[in-house]
Amino acid sequence: MPNKTTMKLTMLTLLHSLVGLLLLAFAGIIAPAAAARGGGGRWDLLQRSIGVSAMHMQLLHNDRVIIFDRTNFGRSNLSLPDGRCRRNPRDLVLPAVDCTAHSAEYDVARNTFRPLSIFTDTICSSGAVAPDGTLVQTGGWNDGARNVRTMRACDGDDEASCDWIETQDALAVKRWYATNQILPDGRAFIVGGRGQFNYEFFPKADVSDSSAIALPFLAQTTDPEENNLYPFVHLNIDGNLFIFANNRAVLLDYRKNEIVRTYPELAGGDPRNYPSSGSSVLLPLKPSPTEAEVLVCGGAPTGSRNSAKDKIFTPALTTCGRIKITDASPSWVVETMPSPRVMGDMILLPNGAEVLIINGAMDGSAGMESANTPAYAPVVYRPDHLPGYRFEEQSSTDIARMYHSSAVLLRDGRVLVAGSNPHIYYNFTNVRYPTELSLEAFSPEYLDSSNDILRPKITDPSPAGAPVSVAYGDSMKLQFEVPTPTKSVHAAASIGLVSVTMVAPSFTTHSFAMNQRLLFLDVVETTAALNRAGAYEASVVMPATAVLAPLGYYMIFVVNGHIPREGTWVHIQ
Repeated sequence: MPNKTTMKLTMLTLLHSLVGLLLLAFAGIIAPAAAARGGGGRWDLLQRSIGVSAMHMQLLHNDRVIIFDRTNFGRSNLSLPDGRCRRNPRDLVLPAVDCTAHSAEYDVARNTFRPLSIFTDTICSSGAVAPDGTLVQTGGWNDGARNVRTMRACDGDDEASCDWIETQDALAVKRWYATNQILPDGRAFIVGGRGQFNYEFFPKADVSDSSAIALPFLAQTTDPEENNLYPFVHLNIDGNLFIFANNRAVLLDYRKNEIVRTYPELAGGDPRNYPSSGSSVLLPLKPSPTEAEVLVCGGAPTGSRNSAKDKIFTPALTTCGRIKITDASPSWVVETMPSPRVMGDMILLPNGAEVLIINGAMDGSAGMESANTPAYAPVVYRPDHLPGYRFEEQSSTDIARMYHSSAVLLRDGRVLVAGSNPHIYYNFTNVRYPTELSLEAFSPEYLDSSNDILRPKITDPSPAGAPVSVAYGDSMKLQFEVPTPTKSVHAAASIGLVSVTMVAPSFTTHSFAMNQRLLFLDVVETTAALNRAGAYEASVVMPATAVLAPLGYYMIFVVNGHIPREGTWVHIQ
């Protein structure tokens, strides 16, 4: 296989010989990330403190990130405005009055934030974005365990007053450590949670419906450490749900409440779900896909949670399991990461060629004071490379992002990283790993300035404009520009297929990015504009059905080789 240096020299030779723009199809060769001191990518500190630790994060289509923590630890470091306070007699710490915020809205473009109000406990809860772009957040603990909270994407007219709306006891049962998955019809499938071996849907056809549907698989995968919490759920291309808990997986036909396939146990038998907390992604889907693959990485060996209580921190797992869930006789293929990792987040990068594994620890498990060695360096996994050449360690941060940290992809291609609080309360002194209130951005290597000459800029529809409404199977025109050194380079360029990806933003908490999904769109035609150098138009086709891409908002990226730039929002209705 060509090494990294050879690929880099080849690209430079092509540029200097005026071959010019290299536009690669999704199935073509993806160059490895460029080498950098200490690894690829770059870290930037955005905010030293937003006052709230980011246990949960969700990007909305207004390019604001909704961040929230929990309410049962006392005061945060962010005050509510206008003398507003939370008075909740069921709160276990501050039942009388709490005038601090436990949620914030972060404006990506302005790098600013404002406080939001949450009134009941959201610790270890779940969420998803409804088809209209509203964040629907479910569950929590104590007074919030059956609550549903909504937060819409605020616009300039009512930005200051836009806030959470809470509905008491809207769920059938208590949902603490549950998982949400958006379905093709726009409902949320809500499954599991502590002591809950069942699932339900939201919204409900009848608001009085208080039923939950039994899922014995969750009872069968529990153990003394409850390693079946926050199950990994992915919508398969056949419309059924792949559900992974502990070390096993099934395919559920939720319409019939029927298990239609049972997958083999992941080799080794060690648990991968909370509190052993590995992570999982559905790998990028090709146009009109006929197969789907799931990747599960990291976790903690059996017994790690109990050992951590005695301050014995067991090394985390180094393995990933990969399985084609659509195969007639599927089996796991096991690969080895460069280092062990528990509590890592897995984020699909917009080039469709890389999965980022970020945050977490190298030992212990999820839980208060339950890990000892942070994993400072992210790892990139390239699913289309040959086995043995898929992992590459990236540059390190100097901030520990352990229990209760999170990460989300932004529309500009960066990954927002925040949170980490392994303590019962906010604790900043006399502890090895203080509560983290900062925001960082990790910029993968494709954002390095050395790639600017190949970076495609979408010009129409404008990334700064309103999301474009599209329908299933629609054709869409994307106009974009790629910098070129001279006019002659443009004239000599050989134009191939353009790679265009569509990414659903995730609700990330506790090492799992719920509803994360990346699809390659079918590029029908790419043409060069005659009126100016470096200008092109691509015609792409939207996914055919809601099974492939559930209703809602997505980010569209044009990718040149492995290099994207800022995406644009579309709304599938």
